[in-house]
Amino acid sequence: MPEGDTVWHTAAVLREHLAGRTLTRCDVRVPRYATVDLTGQAVDEVLSRGKHLFIRVGRASIHSHLKMDGSWRVGDRPVRVDHRARIVLEAGSVRAVGVDLGVLEILDRDRDGDAVAHLGPDLLGPDWDPALAAANLAAQPDRPLGQALLDQRVLAGIGNVYCNELCFVSGHLPTAPVSAVADPHRLVSRAREMLWQNRFRWNRCTTGDTRRGRQLWVYGRGGQSCRRCGTRICYAGTGERVTYWCPSCQR
Repeated sequence: MPEGDTVWHTAAVLREHLAGRTLTRCDVRVPRYATVDLTGQAVDEVLSRGKHLFIRVGRASIHSHLKMDGSWRVGDRPVRVDHRARIVLEAGSVRAVGVDLGVLEILDRDRDGDAVAHLGPDLLGPDWDPALAAANLAAQPDRPLGQALLDQRVLAGIGNVYCNELCFVSGHLPTAPVSAVADPHRLVSRAREMLWQNRFRWNRCTTGDTRRGRQLWVYGRGGQSCRRCGTRICYAGTGERVTYWCPSCQR
């Protein structure tokens, strides 16, 4: 599942290819915005906010959220366009295709911030404020830690992978109350460090070992041995919200 670092990286790639260029094609394949045509206008900037991505073109802002399966494909043509495409942008030889996007809307550029006004401090953004993020996290002490970390209103950018990994490195079960965390500031700072170190990678790493199969502590490792103590990793849930934990290292 795309998380804040993936969206940040995606924005960086789109910015590299599109910023400063004039659109020669704009094909929006969402019925509500199908008549929108930004052809002839320049892409001013591309930025991310948590898991949200904005492409600002003239007075408009293309707002997307990848959700579970979405992605942006960008490069010199031909970049494949099929039935899953929700938007196709071209600037000369460059083509960017938004595929299976969970959210795609065209907003007034001056008001696009309203779409993300509810978010907490962005772990990879210029507004990152660890003190505020820690205060948000501690505001509901009885809330399960995993649930609080996934709440984008607390801090923006953490998805299921980082949630599981952060619970492991903090030594707490995802179901433990937030009050069990002795130092919320340290935990949110660790979250920032994880995403920051992975912002240029498509395959994230939290262990410090980038070799294939050794990048993560617990996520996706159900039934395998814990890298610290050797205990079998437990897992529960299906679909998007699968939880992994070590019953020995996490209490």
